Amino acid sequence: MKKIILASSSPRRKNLLLQIGLKFEVDPSSYEEDMSLKMDPKELAEFLSQGKAKDVAHRHKDSIIIAADTFCVLDKELLGKPQTKEKAKIMLQKLSGKVHSVITGFTIIDTETGKQISKSVETKVYFERIPEQEIDAYVASGEPLEFAGAYAIQHLGGLFVEKIEGDYFNIVGLPVLPLTVELKKFGVSIL
Repeated sequence: MKKIILASSSPRRKNLLLQIGLKFEVDPSSYEEDMSLKMDPKELAEFLSQGKAKDVAHRHKDSIIIAADTFCVLDKELLGKPQTKEKAKIMLQKLSGKVHSVITGFTIIDTETGKQISKSVETKVYFERIPEQEIDAYVASGEPLEFAGAYAIQHLGGLFVEKIEGDYFNIVGLPVLPLTVELKKFGVSIL
């Protein structure tokens, strides 16, 4: 079987692939994401995942490359990782009491054949109203800084989620079922 390469340094993506028993290596992409491109959010997520996959693909012969990009969309505004506590607080205030989408684009490339597929998955997330003191406490925890939309549903950020519509794992960072369906088309057996 071909070597499988995850083109991401995300511990969440790595853990999700380990949970389904996939054998793979990690080679993070150094592709510079540009979230300001004027594209439909799903197209943009796919485009960014393609950039990451292609960046890593040239380093690996006879391999299957997996790359992904995840961000949140609220009223046509894209919300990536906040990077600062101030931006995290602003994002959480915007999301409070509203519905937003989490979109992940993923790309798979077979470097031997050149076969490539890109897909995107959207999950709707409903947030409860978050009291200001809870936003402040959550931001102070430091957790929101490294997550798209400034929250981690699988950790403390899950306390703000009233319900979701769609793929839970997509919110974590990788839509496992759609990804495995596509991997099978590349000859990758999961079970």
